[in-house]
Amino acid sequence: MITKHLSPEILNQRRLEAVRLRLDGQTVANTAKRTGLSAPTISAAWKAFREGGWQAVPVRPRGRHKGNPQRLGETEREFLWQQLSRWPADKSPGWTSRELAEALSDETGRKVSPRAIEHWLEARDLKPAPMSLETTTKRSRKGRWLHQQVQPVLERVRSLGGAHWQGGVRVVTNSDGRQARCYQLYVHGKRGVLHTCRFASPPKARDYIELFERLADQGPTALIFHGAFFKASAEIAAWLEQHTDFQLLGVPPNSKL
Repeated sequence: MITKHLSPEILNQRRLEAVRLRLDGQTVANTAKRTGLSAPTISAAWKAFREGGWQAVPVRPRGRHKGNPQRLGETEREFLWQQLSRWPADKSPGWTSRELAEALSDETGRKVSPRAIEHWLEARDLKPAPMSLETTTKRSRKGRWLHQQVQPVLERVRSLGGAHWQGGVRVVTNSDGRQARCYQLYVHGKRGVLHTCRFASPPKARDYIELFERLADQGPTALIFHGAFFKASAEIAAWLEQHTDFQLLGVPPNSKL
């Protein structure tokens, strides 16, 4: 199918759908039939996802760009920095770019796009990509873990009408010109949307439980998490034992996800 006549919005929707189908195990041929995209376009979208995550799949608008990305002033940047240090009031599992844009607009009266917030997050290394959960062989360590431990849990949670999330905790060394480092706690939800908070010191058990509770409030949940050894915390173990609808899957060390 020739895609030149498609608008960037429709093309991007189909590219994202193509990646989701490929993650579900569909062949390129089947994906082409279901999305109407050509095999080269599907391969290009798949390659972009593997190299840059969900945010790399959409293509840029054709033609010349109009205007420049919105620039945030020092006061606005400081406000965003402080917002990230607290949990959202609406029980969201972290701040999204849209929620930060709305909070900034309410505070300053200035309309700022979520895209401008994403540029700000990316400039401070606060925009990690979703994990790569696809695998080509069951014989690898990653493949065995995905097929034997992850997939059965995800299928069980889906059968209950629940959802799965990907997340992690990481040290950010380029977070702000005045801060040497911070700690980022984050999850990716549907379509790879990032939800995040930052901490001046390593998150404590209570911080992780706060995240778990916010996710659990939305129903049965599976969380694939990287960067923390939860078995060392009796408090977290007790919480998990009491919340059987919440399935926590720790990523094995040294797994390239």
